[in-house]
Amino acid sequence: MANHTEVIDYKTEQSGYIKVLLGLLLLTALTFLQPSLFLPNLTFEVQLLIGLAKAWLILMYYMHLKGEKLIGWTVVFAVFIVAFFFGIVMIDVFNFQFADVSHITAPAAVK
Repeated sequence: MANHTEVIDYKTEQSGYIKVLLGLLLLTALTFLQPSLFLPNLTFEVQLLIGLAKAWLILMYYMHLKGEKLIGWTVVFAVFIVAFFFGIVMIDVFNFQFADVSHITAPAAVK
């Protein structure tokens, strides 16, 4: 049987979660206010960055991945696999030989 003698300070841990919650609430407010306050022509890009920051906070703190080492390589591998297959599909799309006779890509017949 394992002997766990580590003392956990739950008040410190709870204050960390409250800080993350407040950060998420602040980022959510920023999501709604951003289009009218600053960078209105870059709304899509700014919203994606805000969403990325929120997702990172949730993954690291609420899903307890902050101390994991293997998760980084798993994410890199998953992104590589998706990019690889996306590249294969894009090569196939760009080299489509029968575009003129395809019922999907051929121009509509004029009646």
